[in-house]
Amino acid sequence: MTTEAPVPPTSVSPTTRQVWTRARGIALGLTLLLAGAVAIAVVRSGAQHGTLDPRSAASQGSRAVAELLDDRGVTTRVVSTLAEARAAAGPDTTLLVAVPDRLTEPQQTELRTATAASGGRTVLVAPGSSSVERLAPGVTADPAISPDSRLSPDCTLPAARRAGTADTGGIRYTTTHLDADSCYPSQRLATLLRIPETTEEPGERSAPSEGAPGADTIVLGAPDILYNDRLDEHGNASLALQLLGSRPHLVWYLPSLADSAAAPEDERGFFDLIPSGWLWGTLQLFIAAALAALWRARRLGPLVPEKLPVAIRASETVEGRARLYRKANARDRAAAALRTTTRTRLAPLVGIPVPQADTPESLLPALSAHLRDDGRPLQPLLFGPPPSDDAGLISLADQLDALEREVRRP
Repeated sequence: MTTEAPVPPTSVSPTTRQVWTRARGIALGLTLLLAGAVAIAVVRSGAQHGTLDPRSAASQGSRAVAELLDDRGVTTRVVSTLAEARAAAGPDTTLLVAVPDRLTEPQQTELRTATAASGGRTVLVAPGSSSVERLAPGVTADPAISPDSRLSPDCTLPAARRAGTADTGGIRYTTTHLDADSCYPSQRLATLLRIPETTEEPGERSAPSEGAPGADTIVLGAPDILYNDRLDEHGNASLALQLLGSRPHLVWYLPSLADSAAAPEDERGFFDLIPSGWLWGTLQLFIAAALAALWRARRLGPLVPEKLPVAIRASETVEGRARLYRKANARDRAAAALRTTTRTRLAPLVGIPVPQADTPESLLPALSAHLRDDGRPLQPLLFGPPPSDDAGLISLADQLDALEREVRRP
């Protein structure tokens, strides 16, 4: 009796090179995505760092105007919370709000209440339509931006007349206050407003206290006159010093995202903090993804067989299908294909019709009789569950091969 040499085991575990080949596309995509995010963050942070900060010497900082005010005896103090800004407001103080639009609605309301009763000056730098209506009631922002940056005063406000031409072009405003000074008009709309604080109806001016300048609010349409690189152009320096130097103290309010001055009941959730544009963008991406899925899932009709232009060796077909199975980790389908093919070839050898090859009740008794029932468990070999790993699949293929050779042996 001859015994066949054992088939050497085949290594099916993926190598390091294979793992890298499969994962390098995903790794490259994630690397590019991360690099792009970092680049955008660096560019945006660099563009916004120190903007309108009196401590910054950058081109869009405001250190130059702060030093000029210091030479004239005006002290500048930087605050970043609403509580500090409210506490600092007073008749001998100018409160400059650098980015009014960064404040929430409750914060804007609280700030307006504090400044209206302070008796000092409030300077709002380029407030938008929603901000200016709460911080300076009676003032409305026009949606169209001024087409010109350099404008002439064209008003009776002494500070504007002394400064002359300045870079105030930006947001344009209209007001219902008849006693307001509307300066630097662009297409008949003002880019700088001075609104006296009165306790009467708009149009009735109340006299300031004796020996002190009257309380007022300055609405400035553009921050250009405060920038370091624009301060020495035209009358920017003169206008900035007169607007910010009328009181001995200047409080420079830089609203920050960490400002927790809002009341607890006004706290917002994560989705409330996401801008509406991002929500609309996410919805559009979802719709686009759904449409793409429907497009890709459309029916293409039945498969049409075609004659191959060249003859392909059976071994190449087997290897190609094996690679596909391995790439998809489809051990169950590979095992089913091996068992089905083996049963189909064994059935005629043991006298069973091919249509009954997939029926255990017909194939197994005939196969056991042909092998003289040596006690071998044929049921799990030909009809068992799929293997749990690649090594089990290789072992199954070897056993099926050995079984078919034994049945074919005369």
